[in-house]
Amino acid sequence: MEFQKVLEKRRSIRQYDKAEKVSEEEIRILLGAAQLAPSWKNQQTSRYYCVMSEEKLKEFRSSCLPAFNAGNAENASALIVTTFVSDWSGFDGKTHQPVNELGNGWGSYDLGLQNENLVLKAAEMGLATLIMGIRDGEKIREMLSIPERETIVSVIAVGHSSLEPDMPVRKNLDDIAKFF
Repeated sequence: MEFQKVLEKRRSIRQYDKAEKVSEEEIRILLGAAQLAPSWKNQQTSRYYCVMSEEKLKEFRSSCLPAFNAGNAENASALIVTTFVSDWSGFDGKTHQPVNELGNGWGSYDLGLQNENLVLKAAEMGLATLIMGIRDGEKIREMLSIPERETIVSVIAVGHSSLEPDMPVRKNLDDIAKFF
């Protein structure tokens, strides 16, 4: 699929088809696309925890997501928890001090670049996604045994959409960009 079409096709989906499942191989393809994104000094500190079994999905939705996001992710085939290794991207390798005022913001930035690759690859493959930031990080950490050195950022629902939403209105380019 042409890249412009992928950009135009991608949507945040909140209704998934229960009958169509996403395979582990498809998730691996998405993660492989994520890995191709740039990162601070190629440190590649992003990490992914993939919840796919029916039992774990149900437990995760009920324990780790608020009711509205649990509903948004209902029938998704996979929930991917995204994290990054803290105090690494954006930090000096010798002094372990932040190199500028963003500090761990660089870890989030790198993870965001990877997550964008993931959701765009999903769109290209005909899969639907929803990135959720409202979640219970400590319950997720406990359930999936995520190390304390990792910052939990988001949960991405992946599945087959049961609807075809229109593109939301976008701001005018002149409202978001300044040219000098």
